[in-house]
Amino acid sequence: MNKFVSIICLTIFVLIISLFFIFKKPTADNKVIFWTLQMSDFAPYINGVIDDFEKENPDIKIKWVDVPFSEGEKRTLASVLSDNPPDLVNLNPDFSATLAHKGALQEISKSELSQFNEEILKSLETDGKMFSIPWYATSAITIYNKDLLSFVPKTYEQMANIAPDIRKKGAYITLPNITENDTMLKILNKYDCTLSTGEGANVSEQSELYIGGRGLSSFSCKKVFALFKNLYSKDLIPKETVTMTLQEALEKYMSGNIALLGAGANFLNMVKENAPQTYAKTDIAPQIKGDLGQNDFSLMNFVIPLRAKHKDEALKFALFLTNDKNQLELAKLTNVLAVNKQTLNNDFYKKYDKNDLMAKARVISAGQLNHLQPVFRTQKNQKEINNLVNNAVQNILLNKGKTEKILTELDKNIKLLEK
Repeated sequence: MNKFVSIICLTIFVLIISLFFIFKKPTADNKVIFWTLQMSDFAPYINGVIDDFEKENPDIKIKWVDVPFSEGEKRTLASVLSDNPPDLVNLNPDFSATLAHKGALQEISKSELSQFNEEILKSLETDGKMFSIPWYATSAITIYNKDLLSFVPKTYEQMANIAPDIRKKGAYITLPNITENDTMLKILNKYDCTLSTGEGANVSEQSELYIGGRGLSSFSCKKVFALFKNLYSKDLIPKETVTMTLQEALEKYMSGNIALLGAGANFLNMVKENAPQTYAKTDIAPQIKGDLGQNDFSLMNFVIPLRAKHKDEALKFALFLTNDKNQLELAKLTNVLAVNKQTLNNDFYKKYDKNDLMAKARVISAGQLNHLQPVFRTQKNQKEINNLVNNAVQNILLNKGKTEKILTELDKNIKLLEK
């Protein structure tokens, strides 16, 4: 009888131990894998957040892997298609949306994301659903030379109107890098003219190229091209506009050859370090707007692969990493903007000393996050679309044909990409 009881007790003990191993949470040998993009410079901060999280959640361990920016998309695509992807991945919204459309990401309940800025969340929706968790943002400002500008333009039209006065002073109003990447498309977006092709595109019976709600043949969209063509043809912006980049425009600003520059707050440090005399004349203002009055911005976010093994733990860590305290600490270490609502209401983003230009830039940039819609969204074959648009802009500025004919050809070439 005693032997029988012992066997029963041993069986129950083995069963309990087995159930423990089946249902226990991740241990040090079963970690949540967390990928970032080129954040090694901030290792003390990230390791500190991980330590704090693990103290609060002793059953969850985090393994941090920092991936070179240039390898991020390639490595992520390979991993999410495997049976052993990371649990939480830092990506840009465009590639995140691509993966979401491919069904490779875990959907996240909107109720889990109540701590974030609503405009930011709207920008991350894919077919009305959420597959991303915002991490940090940037939003360009207008950096300008007070000696050259007595009036700071708020719109592109105002900028064009004062350009002749600046030219009389021996400088140019700006060097718009409108043939670099998707710069022109982002300007068009401010006039309800964001490139939209393929499924869901608004294309007329005449098969005009449509940009958001308006075709390029509409007055609102054509006036953007006309504005820059007029500036160029009258020598009110540099001839190098057709080829130069933002970095080269910065050099023009530092040398006093242009009056204003649209760029991120981090460019202020470059001016301060490389051209202190120009920095002494520098002030900042909100970014230049179009008809809709919204602002450009850039964003980095997190995604959870559909095949991840620790989805709940990954989400919990992502929300911890983006809470009020950790967002504020990251903001104070960098030039990025928080996306947490409570952090954005902190005095750090609301007040500044008039003599602290970087603080002023931070406050202005943060305020711009409340006016982002409609956002610029990239399309399939975006790089090829950028090249086509930029070639068209160059041809328009260089007067290599009638604008409408060039835009018709642009329409045709973009449609060929869709086939």
